[in-house]
Amino acid sequence: MKILLLGATGRTGNLILQQLINRGHSVNLLVRYRHKVRLVSELINIFEGSTFDVSLLGLAMEGCEAVISALNISRKNDFPWSPLRTPTDLLSVTMKNLITLVGPYHIKRIIMISAWGVNETRKDIPGWFRWIIDHSNIGPAYEDHALQEKMLSATDLNWTMIRPVGLTNFGLNKVKVSINNLPRPALLISRKSVAEFTADILEQATFIGLAPVIFN
Repeated sequence: MKILLLGATGRTGNLILQQLINRGHSVNLLVRYRHKVRLVSELINIFEGSTFDVSLLGLAMEGCEAVISALNISRKNDFPWSPLRTPTDLLSVTMKNLITLVGPYHIKRIIMISAWGVNETRKDIPGWFRWIIDHSNIGPAYEDHALQEKMLSATDLNWTMIRPVGLTNFGLNKVKVSINNLPRPALLISRKSVAEFTADILEQATFIGLAPVIFN
């Protein structure tokens, strides 16, 4: 399968890329900086630029059967109050452009990495976490995730919006899935688990039209 992967230079996106390549998929990448792609493979084709560039995004989508977006509103470091380094509308503008283009390129499958606590799941997260979202630079990411989720869910595409709980950089454990807060999610999941789950549901065509919360 040929896939367009966005966000491949991020910590989760890089692991998704590794999963896809290990499974033999051909992957187009649209990245801001080519030199930040850490994996070398003949199965990777790199486009350098912005997802705000509709023409370039279209070139990157050509020949693809699916799109995976692991984009996020990023900060300069992990401190919640660290300054942002990406536009606050990165996710929603990118999603608007994707939705505009998928028809002409005959793409129906879109998988998006969102977050637990977005839209109707906000009520399910701990109160201290809601406070941090509301009072730090984590907030813009949740706001833009909410907007892109609403845009994507309004389409007739074969979408899945994955909502991982808090991400860690260690371990690869069995993924558990919560729908409508059942079962109650744990607070953490490894990025490797998210990457494996993403590749699994792509290949198995599962969780279409759903927004599963995933955790370890």
